[in-house]
Amino acid sequence: MTSITVAKFGGSALGVEGAMIPKIIDRIRQLQQESKVVTVFSAPLIEYEGKVSSMTDVALKVGKSYASSTPVEIEVLREVYERIAAKHVKESNRHKEFLDSLDRFYRQVIISLKQAAENRRFVDVIRSRTLAYSGEVTMSYLMGYVMESAGLKASHVPIEKWPIVTDDNFEAANFMVQDSRHHADHLVELVEHSDVVSMGGFIGKTVDGLETTYERGGSDRTAADIAILLQENYDVKIDLEKDSAVLSADPRIVKDDLDFIQYLSYNEAKIAGMFGMKILDPIAIKEIDDNDLDIPIVITDMAKPDGGITTIQRKPPSTDDNPIKIVTGKRNCAMVRMESTAASHLVASLELDRQYHDFVKLSPYMVDDTEMTRLLFLDADYVRRYERHFRAYYQKADIVYGRGVVTLIGDEMWKVPKIASTASSTVSEHDINILNLDAQEETSRILIVVEDKGNSVADAVKAIHSTRTKIRGMHK
Repeated sequence: MTSITVAKFGGSALGVEGAMIPKIIDRIRQLQQESKVVTVFSAPLIEYEGKVSSMTDVALKVGKSYASSTPVEIEVLREVYERIAAKHVKESNRHKEFLDSLDRFYRQVIISLKQAAENRRFVDVIRSRTLAYSGEVTMSYLMGYVMESAGLKASHVPIEKWPIVTDDNFEAANFMVQDSRHHADHLVELVEHSDVVSMGGFIGKTVDGLETTYERGGSDRTAADIAILLQENYDVKIDLEKDSAVLSADPRIVKDDLDFIQYLSYNEAKIAGMFGMKILDPIAIKEIDDNDLDIPIVITDMAKPDGGITTIQRKPPSTDDNPIKIVTGKRNCAMVRMESTAASHLVASLELDRQYHDFVKLSPYMVDDTEMTRLLFLDADYVRRYERHFRAYYQKADIVYGRGVVTLIGDEMWKVPKIASTASSTVSEHDINILNLDAQEETSRILIVVEDKGNSVADAVKAIHSTRTKIRGMHK
């Protein structure tokens, strides 16, 4: 069976105005030694208004300005691609082909922005179309030509044959696997006749052909979705190219005694992504999981691809590593408390109707013979936006903002005696007030809820991470 590596390169991997493209080409050549490659590209970074931003953020700002009747200069949405093409697309015919596509996409952007101005709203398909044609779709076409100029047998997936089919939840779309399989023939044909295929991440299309977007971080999901579509006919793995492999804590918070994490289970990676680690979009794993597949995912440090690799599998090999693999923190959370029956209806609405999963159900408690449920939401802004919807299920819902959560992650933590009490006492010793502690063996995580005030979350992460060596000794 032919091997395929689905390699995703994000904005930081591309660099400002594609500065890292030569390294990406070198990396693709390395990957080609073992398999064919399907590349998934995010939008590039650009220096805009004095700071480095992703093209997605720039396009969002431009779109919102048009919707508020304060239009700004929009040439920035195409000029970056002209400059990258001038530098990296050598063959004149290919260069002209790309510029023709760029002109076509830029017209779509102009039309969408005019519609935003007329409607005074930058939402739904107008927003998705603007982001697609000023970002990932354009970049995927460009990288197809760049790879050809570098001597690779490469091609790009045309937007008219896009294989990622989603529902019509335009700004937070959901992957529709069966419909996507019906649209995957052209992708398979390109894979058969090319060594490298270029795709844009983050972008989908409805069955009717309207552009949609995943939520931010969605290029990881695109890589997973492409792997799902190809796994029946190929031996597939996913390679997410990052500026670092996975460490035991965020290096921006913890500076000392960080461990390189060689293996993670799907479960561990999904929890870590959900609770603040920028490993990958946890929904990417969920979609593989929901389809009952076991596709290996590697997180590769582009600076040292031969050694800096974290492998994520459904069931990784057993090791004697520290049972606490990762300590992570998340700010701007909210706690919602309501009667358990009402909470079950709210959860069903969020998960099934809204396809929203960015919350966890904590251990219930009793009040006057009534069971109450606590829901910890990891995005307080979402709760603020839909507070009326929550109260429709339980008028007396208690909603508390200003919460943070520190999470200990590891499938083997249950084997360590007194691990929860050790972690909580460590936090208390640093004068951080614990508002809630939730330890559940079956979810491989211990949650410590603290007040999101000052540096409390970061301080708690540092404190618990400093005890990992002690806890490892308890494990042995």
